[in-house]
Order: sequence, then C-alpha cells, then structure tokens
Amino acid sequence: MIVNVITPNKEYNVYIKDLETIEVKGKVTVITNPTVSGLHMKYLLDHLKCDELHIVTLPDGEEYKNMESFSYGFDRLFDAKLDRNSTLIAFGGGVIGDMTGFMASIFLRGIKFIQVPTTLLSMVDSSVGGKTGINNKYGKNLIGSFYQPEAVYIDTYFLSTLPKREFSAGMAEVIKMAIMFDAVFFENLKDNKESVEDIIRNSIEIKSSVVNQDEKERGIRSVLNYGHTFGHVIENLTNYSVYIHGEAVAIGMIIANRLAVKLGYLTKQEEQTIKECIENYNLPTTFKIKDEEEFYEHFFADKKTMNNSIKFVLPKAIGNYKIKKDIDKEIILEVLRDFK
Repeated sequence: MIVNVITPNKEYNVYIKDLETIEVKGKVTVITNPTVSGLHMKYLLDHLKCDELHIVTLPDGEEYKNMESFSYGFDRLFDAKLDRNSTLIAFGGGVIGDMTGFMASIFLRGIKFIQVPTTLLSMVDSSVGGKTGINNKYGKNLIGSFYQPEAVYIDTYFLSTLPKREFSAGMAEVIKMAIMFDAVFFENLKDNKESVEDIIRNSIEIKSSVVNQDEKERGIRSVLNYGHTFGHVIENLTNYSVYIHGEAVAIGMIIANRLAVKLGYLTKQEEQTIKECIENYNLPTTFKIKDEEEFYEHFFADKKTMNNSIKFVLPKAIGNYKIKKDIDKEIILEVLRDFK
C-alpha cells in the first residue's frame, strides 16, 4: 500500500508494507534510541544500502526530547562530517522522528531525511506531515519547523515488540482522527472491526489528505490537535514522566468532550460512547487537576494560541468538528473544575 503526500514544497510516498531495500547515495546517519537499536537495528541495516553509515543513539522518552539531546545529536553529525548530500534516517517513535526531522531541517540549512517509524503512534501520525521539533520548560514542541521527509517506510514487523501500553497510545491518535473526520471508521474501531494494517492505512489517508490541504497548519490541519491542547498541558504539568503522549491525548479528548457538551456540540451519549471506546483500548480517561487557574494559564504557552486567544478543537457530533476561539474563561474553568 502506498499513500502519496503532496505539499507545496515536497511530494513523497508513504510505503505501508514489508521493508524493502532503502538505497541512499552519500553518507547516512541513523538516529535511534537504545531500545529500538537493540531490537531492530540489524533488521534495518539488512535493508539499507548507502556509501557510508553512521549511527547516533539518543536517550529514550519524551522527557529527553530537549535541547540537550538535540545538541548531542547535532555534534555527532559534525563529527561524522556530513555534508549537504547526506541523509538522516529517523528510526524510532515520535520523539526520534521529531528530533531527527528538526536536525535535518537546520543542519547546513537543510538536508534530506527519511522516516522509519517503529511505534503505532509514529506510524499513524507523527511520521507523516513534516512537523518537527523539541520541547522546553515552557511547553511541548515550541521549538521546531515544518520539514517534510523524502519518504516514510511503515513496516508492521516493528510492532511485534511494541509494549501494549505503547500500542494503546498510538490508538489514541487513531481514535482522534476518526472522531474528527470519519464516523464509520470510529464505529469500526469501537466494535474492533479494523485490522492493524487497515487502521494504519485509514489513518495515513486521513492525515495525508489534511496535510495536502494545509501543510503549515493555517486551517484544517489544526483539527488534528483535538485532545492536544489539554493533553500538552497535562504532559507539561507532569514533566513528561507520568503519561506517554498518546495517553495524555486520550485524557485531553475526554476534557475537550466535556467542553463540547457544555457548548452544545456533543451529546452526553456521544461523550459516553467516545469514553467507552477510549477505555476499550486501555487508555486513561481521568486526570486530577489540582489548580484550574494554573492549568488555564498553561494554555497561553501553547504554540496554537494567538493574540492571547486560545483555540479549541472540539467534536461536533462524531465524524465532524468545530474550531472555537474566545470561549469565556469561566466556562473553561467550570470544565476544569469537573476534573479536580
């Protein structure tokens, strides 16, 4: 299965099949983490042909998606004497993909990179679309760039060693896209009628369609942030050490749904149906907010906030969406108090 992604600056393919030989001219640096390297590096190298190979291993986990890890990786690229004809390969989950893409986007003002995602979350979402970046103390992905890969190679072989928790985290992003864009897909997910391959294909087709329309997130692409506005605050408040990304997004969807109910976009029955689907995939649906004012203030560090106006992506029934700005602060605080 091949899905074509077309943006104003780049056209590339997402290959969803057993990994075939990846041929790259020039120097190649594979950016990975210890877990993926230990499990799957031989498999990748058996399918990689290049003139000169280097491997850089970065720490594993969202808490390491920071300037220190980025600088370490950057130094290794200079040590390897990469040039403008060189290529980076992101071999890991969303953290590795985001950092590798960001390195590629600014190293020598931009070199090529390829995505080989190894987690469900990175396969269905973060490997496609060119969002790259790192976190800092103010929030998630606040330093980064839009930079498209040369290609994305998705091989479900890598999921054979994926922990159940990581698989569930990936399903949060799948559920997100179904709720926003495809009610039939959501029903199939709710009833466990989709194979892993179909889940990946459907998700990539939705994501690529959105990116094809809006590469730089000026309009429809922001809909993919459903659950993320709240989820990013949860990640930041817990220092990226309690929840993995998909879990925070799942909780974020639950809070966003409560706001959607309060504004009349979602029925209580639909809210409950979504909650049950999320729980069916072993994702968390509760979070104790200690201070609703503190939580609210964190919204203003979000990169999607403009002119001190918070933009919320909310479900409008299942299969449709509403982007809402300038919601009265008291209404938002009321929702946050529901989770105290």
